[in-house]
Amino acid sequence: MQRYEYKLVPAPQRATKHKGLKGADLFAATLQEILNALGQDGWEYQRAETLPEEVRTGLTARTTAQRHLLVFRRALPDTTSQSRTATTSATPHSAPEGHASLANLFLDRDRDDNSDPRI
Repeated sequence: MQRYEYKLVPAPQRATKHKGLKGADLFAATLQEILNALGQDGWEYQRAETLPEEVRTGLTARTTAQRHLLVFRRALPDTTSQSRTATTSATPHSAPEGHASLANLFLDRDRDDNSDPRI
């Protein structure tokens, strides 16, 4: 199963300057710069989200502000096939009496994901 890491970036509140552009085109160019910069680092744009945040206003008052975020993800390296071959080829080390070896704990956990490795 593919695993991902996520990055959330505040959406720009203002457009940056671009020669010859105005209005919606200017804002689109600003977003395009952000998407391309993160895309070069392997981040894939997923969606824009608007989420509530409780913020202080004054000494004791609170209000809810809306935050606009851009959601990106990128795939993590697939380590499951590498770790499985490493654990199956590794020989378990002997542990002191009364203590389970760490290698055995991880091997047992891989066999049965529903079991508690501390047992």
